[in-house]
Amino acid sequence: MTRTDRWSTAHVASRDGTDIAYVTGGEGPPLVLVHGVLGDHSRWGALRPHLEAHCTVYAVDRRGRGASGDHPDYDVEREFEDVAAVVDAVGQASGSSAAVYGHSGGASYALGAATLTSNVDKLVLYEPPVDPAGILPEGFLERLDDLVAADRSEEVVETFCREVLHMSEQQIEAYRNQPSWSARVAAAHTLPRELRVPAGRLVDPERVARVDVPVLLLEGSETPAGFKEGTRIVADALRDARVVTLDGQGHTADVLAPELVAERVLAFLDSQG
Repeated sequence: MTRTDRWSTAHVASRDGTDIAYVTGGEGPPLVLVHGVLGDHSRWGALRPHLEAHCTVYAVDRRGRGASGDHPDYDVEREFEDVAAVVDAVGQASGSSAAVYGHSGGASYALGAATLTSNVDKLVLYEPPVDPAGILPEGFLERLDDLVAADRSEEVVETFCREVLHMSEQQIEAYRNQPSWSARVAAAHTLPRELRVPAGRLVDPERVARVDVPVLLLEGSETPAGFKEGTRIVADALRDARVVTLDGQGHTADVLAPELVAERVLAFLDSQG
């Protein structure tokens, strides 16, 4: 384990041998954070300070990003196994089960991981996608492939934010000013493989029904309809789920309105049942 300032970085081998890194900080019950497409653990820079006063936070670098390794053969099941491996490592180190908060694609991976380990005690999912390709404009993946092939990584991120997340130019500029922007650009080449994951592989309602821990689903009132549809499908498949809508927010509230998101997350983690 290496330590940088007040954070430390640890590593765990996933089931296929890929090295998965996670960064730790804070004090309190364990909370694992799983980022979505683009970026690495640094995407939590705005939210983490609000959580670390109450939780020991373990922020994952998903495969292919940050300090984690990768594998030439991509399969979404490996993403589930990666999160489960971190949760199990945290459980072994802390002696207790952990809550897991996943954003966007990370929410879907956290959900899949909860079917592979008994060390998850609560889930917070921010707009988990069910069918990534189904929310894309016509021809989007082909244009994305061309941008990646031309090494125009910054345009990949901007195009995704503008055309899929429906972020305004002002919101994109605010994103660009975040310290995590460079990590998003560095991960641009991984975006097409995640957007091509078939709907039934990313979220299988029958598999989701096996999750027996309390789940909080967060969504923004201004989020595109495709993301909201995924939230409803997941909510309907779960045994114990509640949906909370954040007024005036979109898909990136935990970056642009971190205090609000932290308030909802911490209230749920403190609740019984």
